[in-house]
Amino acid sequence: MRASTVVSALLAAALATTLALGAQAGSETPARNHVEKTFLIPSSEGYGVADCLTTPGSACGQTVADSWCEAQGFAAAGSFGIAAPEEYTGSVDLPVSKPSERPLRITCKD
Repeated sequence: MRASTVVSALLAAALATTLALGAQAGSETPARNHVEKTFLIPSSEGYGVADCLTTPGSACGQTVADSWCEAQGFAAAGSFGIAAPEEYTGSVDLPVSKPSERPLRITCKD
């Protein structure tokens, strides 16, 4: 066999291997990043869901929070409840007369 034929055969084999590995690597689905987003909702939002969202372990709260997250393009709610003062802008160290005056919080996840 001539040297040029051997070199051509080796180059062809290397090219075929590279293409096969590239095709295999391209077929893998990259891992999705875990995404969470917290929404703050005025406690007087007008829909009457504050009681559900502020009762810990509430079945209706989970349903409302999941529906909210699905409407925002997320899979489900990870948590919900009354927002802590440090979770919203403009919070001050003064006592809040009613917890219902603080915004509601829903944290959505993929």
